[in-house]
Amino acid sequence: MMAEPGPRPVYICAEWEIDLVRRELRSAGELVPLGGRAFEILAELVQAQGQLVTKKDLTERVWRGVFVEESALRVHIAAIRKALGSDRDMLSTAVGRGYRLLGTWRIRHMDTPQRSAATGLPPSINIPSASFDLIGRSAEIAHLWRLLSAYRVVSLVGPGGIGKTALALEAARTPPTGFLADRLLVELASLSDPRLVCSVIAGVLGTKLEGEEISPDSIARAIGPRPLLLILDNCEHVIDAVAQVAELVISRCSGTFIVATSREALRIEGEHVYRVPPLGVPPEVRLEPAAASAYSSVELFTRRAKALGSSFVSDEENIGAIAAICRRLDGIPLAIEFAAARAVMLSPPKIAALLDDRFKFLTTGRRTALPRQQTLRATLDWSYDLLPDHEAWLLRQLGIFAGEFQLDAVIAAAGEGIGDATGQLSRLVAKSLVLADIRGDSPHYRLLDTTRAYALEKLHAAGEYPDAARREAKYYCRFFAGAEADSETTSQAEWLAVYGRHIDNVRTSLDWAFSSGGDPQLGAALTAAAVPLWVQLSLLTECRERTELALARLDPTAANGLRIRMQLSAARGWSLMYGVGRAREAGSAWAETLQLAEQLEDRDYLLRALWGLCIDQFNNGEFQRALEFAHRFATVVADAGNPVDRMMADRLLATTLHYLGDQRQAYHHIGRTMSRLSDLAAKPQVIRFRFDLRVSTRYFQARILWLLGLADQALDVVESNVEEGRISGHALTFCSVLGQGACPIAFLAGDLDAAERYCTMLIEHTERHPIRLWNVWARAFRGMLISRQGDLAAGLPLLRKALEVAGEARYLPRFLLPLGELAACLGEAGDVSEGLATAADALARCEARYEGWYIAELWRIKGELLLLPGERRSTISAARAFDRAFELARNQGALFWELRTAISMARLRMSERRPADARNVLASAYDKFTEGFETADLRDARAMLAKLGS
Repeated sequence: MMAEPGPRPVYICAEWEIDLVRRELRSAGELVPLGGRAFEILAELVQAQGQLVTKKDLTERVWRGVFVEESALRVHIAAIRKALGSDRDMLSTAVGRGYRLLGTWRIRHMDTPQRSAATGLPPSINIPSASFDLIGRSAEIAHLWRLLSAYRVVSLVGPGGIGKTALALEAARTPPTGFLADRLLVELASLSDPRLVCSVIAGVLGTKLEGEEISPDSIARAIGPRPLLLILDNCEHVIDAVAQVAELVISRCSGTFIVATSREALRIEGEHVYRVPPLGVPPEVRLEPAAASAYSSVELFTRRAKALGSSFVSDEENIGAIAAICRRLDGIPLAIEFAAARAVMLSPPKIAALLDDRFKFLTTGRRTALPRQQTLRATLDWSYDLLPDHEAWLLRQLGIFAGEFQLDAVIAAAGEGIGDATGQLSRLVAKSLVLADIRGDSPHYRLLDTTRAYALEKLHAAGEYPDAARREAKYYCRFFAGAEADSETTSQAEWLAVYGRHIDNVRTSLDWAFSSGGDPQLGAALTAAAVPLWVQLSLLTECRERTELALARLDPTAANGLRIRMQLSAARGWSLMYGVGRAREAGSAWAETLQLAEQLEDRDYLLRALWGLCIDQFNNGEFQRALEFAHRFATVVADAGNPVDRMMADRLLATTLHYLGDQRQAYHHIGRTMSRLSDLAAKPQVIRFRFDLRVSTRYFQARILWLLGLADQALDVVESNVEEGRISGHALTFCSVLGQGACPIAFLAGDLDAAERYCTMLIEHTERHPIRLWNVWARAFRGMLISRQGDLAAGLPLLRKALEVAGEARYLPRFLLPLGELAACLGEAGDVSEGLATAADALARCEARYEGWYIAELWRIKGELLLLPGERRSTISAARAFDRAFELARNQGALFWELRTAISMARLRMSERRPADARNVLASAYDKFTEGFETADLRDARAMLAKLGS
């Protein structure tokens, strides 16, 4: 990858380079892919030095006399803009005339070490032979050589153990074809006196400077034009002296190129800093052993362990543990080698379990390694001992952060008297002890997991941990104070970009606050402030556990104690609603929230409590009581409510009436809700009611439309609602979109392929997010879907198992459809008695609770069961069941249930040789439909009518 012999022009502007000879566009040394025609256009523009190049001139020069449409030029201009990324505006358009490339582009004539040695002799090389294969660094080696074709000083920078030296040496051992320059390694790790740097370099160069003081100047004179690749290894402890020599040599020795390895940059003219990345680590999602083993960190562990005599089997358990080890060790090669050495005595899962005590555990380095590379602690001691006292102090305080943090968090954690925290933090970043993410408006920082463990250990040893933990907890109380309000003005993605990345820090702060010697009152305040975080991330179980702990330790007599208790009670009520087997416990939490909201005259939490109590009554089967809370909610917002609250009132009424079975009134209120969507900002409204109001309204609209017989409209809403739910990014809302709307409606429409697709989405979604109740529902749905596809032997056990796992949650309204299908499937499987018992239990429950939305279908299923062969068969009882289903469906305006019942009744009449009655009953329902004629039931009805008509 080295350039052709002799100098070549390279145009440079900020981080961009355009190499005309090599036909390459590079950004910060990285090659940016660009097609041939596009590069030729870019070359013409950069050589014009900011002057306008007309479209005519560009097409003539690039296509050389071949006639092309102007659209072809526009395609390649678009490709250039895409390649420039965030700097796309550098390519300016003069409308109707042509283009110019903006910016100050200077020309640098590059040379490279790819040339014959001046002496004509074979090159001088002192690079030691490799004692082992370098794993996972082929891309980095190729990248380093590309950088050396553009820069004469490349500093390989990174934390201890990242593999800077190994990378530099392996690159020096494997130069590009035709590379004939000298390659010399200067090892500086053992130096304790910076004044000896020049002497060591001179010794490696073989330079005799008799009677002359050895200095940067004398070294530069001795090198002269000699073609040379000089590797200056382990510079951090003598960085100033190395920088002085390197800068002078580069300025005077045209044939010299330098690769420096250090934990911080040299900061000299012409230097390019390459931060050596860690080895690739597998993601936390479960992978097959072969897929996980393809990651370079896993390969390194496995090969090193087996080279040392380990004989573990590369099965799912062991490879999964190795992947976890590599993640915990941040992909740092040296730390992974230490861990691999332990695999001779311990299994990978045992090694993973012992990593919390890594500084005692990871101590088996190579005997021939430098002392600072023989244990993990020694590696970090080397960096820590080089720090001035104030930087060492700040690094210890940063150990309190378990995740990413911002500059203001650093200042807060450091406390008073820290002085220039910004400057000290920047120096820790420069020394590779802190990682910086400068993308976006607000830079974020973090420690590698191993560095953090080391800093935290030092923090405890210095007796500074309690004060640092308290400062962190207070900071996050302030940080999250505005989180809920911010949700009203930002999208969920934007909100999570600001707040979501701090969840690990919140967790560690809470762990300290509720520990012995912590501050429970501060912990309760932080828990209440951070509730929106668990809401947005749909961490239901964690939210419940954290709020219950905070409530147990809260002192209500303390300042603001009652308000915090109200906030925590509401959060607990919400989280209980969606927990498997815990939904019925939510009522007491919401009742306490209501009482405190009334006592504190807090209208916001009054509405939350009324909403929660309404939903709680659904879960407890008290649908009339739920309607009372819905009306009370509507009364509260009638006069002073904002548009969102009024919309929510109608949505509550629509939902309640839908479940009660009054689909006509439900349609009225859902229509009012939809008419107010324009009053709702384009952003999701998640925080107050814990789901996206805009998206969640649509799936209830689809359910109501479906039951009313407006099938095409319902299916259109489902299709758009799934996309809306996916885009919203709110995990719990998307569960409801799929589980309340898409899955059941596709199933009822007879589109089993779509139903299976939506079911798979829901299962995968609830495995990515810890929303267990919806995962259980999805597995029940999958069981009934497989059964309906004709495989009762496989589907029925899945359905029954899921309903057993659901426990008391199977009495929630969403589980009625699986219960009804269970009854039907039991009958088809030959167990008519159990099927009838299941249907009877569901009917009794619905009638006792006034849960009317599915009751007509349950009566129809009962009728179908009574027609199956066996001792329970009774056509008279079946006809009565169908009559009851007709009555309920017609009273509710549920045309879809009426059609299904008509089909069942028509089949009964046909079996009794009463075709005229069959046709009349079926036509009476079919003729009411105005749409949805390609859905399964309407197709069946149409076919039956055609048969009866003949």
